[in-house]
Amino acid sequence: MEEKASLLRDSSAARWSGQREPGAAASTSPGVGRTQSRPYNQCFTPLGRPLTSHHGGRPLSLEVIQYPHPTLRHVSRPLTKVDAELRKIVAEMFDLMYAHEGVGLAANQVNLPYRLFVANSEGDPAKKDAEFVFINPVLRKGKGQAEDEEGCLSIPEVRAPVVRNATIEVEAYDLDGNLIHAEAEGLMARILQHETDHLDGKLFIDRLSPTELAAIKDRLYEFELAFASRRETGELPSDDAIAARWRELEQRYTCD
Repeated sequence: MEEKASLLRDSSAARWSGQREPGAAASTSPGVGRTQSRPYNQCFTPLGRPLTSHHGGRPLSLEVIQYPHPTLRHVSRPLTKVDAELRKIVAEMFDLMYAHEGVGLAANQVNLPYRLFVANSEGDPAKKDAEFVFINPVLRKGKGQAEDEEGCLSIPEVRAPVVRNATIEVEAYDLDGNLIHAEAEGLMARILQHETDHLDGKLFIDRLSPTELAAIKDRLYEFELAFASRRETGELPSDDAIAARWRELEQRYTCD
């Protein structure tokens, strides 16, 4: 997600403070499409050492895919484990997010079918306290409505006003298996909803009014033409090949 500035609200127990709590059951998520309802502790085991640093100046093996790549419409499956390789992926996702001046990046956007995203509402790699990894996130108790302009790293240079819940609760795991349970407002609430939408195969353009969507349809058509051109030259695989890759990757980390 593209955005700058942040508004977070601290409160007792479950509001946004970066607080992590051990072991809790999952809940369903209103208004963000398909969700996972199984208990977290039946579907996730942390492995390996904690992530301590990013890749610095080393080349990235991941890249941000662009609309209308099929992986952006794939509903991600919950992760069952974290190993050293997944920690490297998360580190690269942070680096890639910063390189594109974003504040959130979902695994779908780097062509991975995993239910996780990274976020830093400050958009500043120096602000480590603002960095969060959300694994198997579930949103609930959305309240109020707020409209603000959104963009997406997978649809660059396209922005439009989107209405979302003003506050939202999130439950998710971090890389060490700790449960994050918090309430967010302002930009952080928007990031949580935007990125969870990605994991459910939704894009911010799906939430636009007919008038707002019509205003950007020509730009979207340009992305569609560019994608078709890359397909014709063999630069991008077929839908069947992409789906086969999803299945292969899902076997490594996700629930049955």
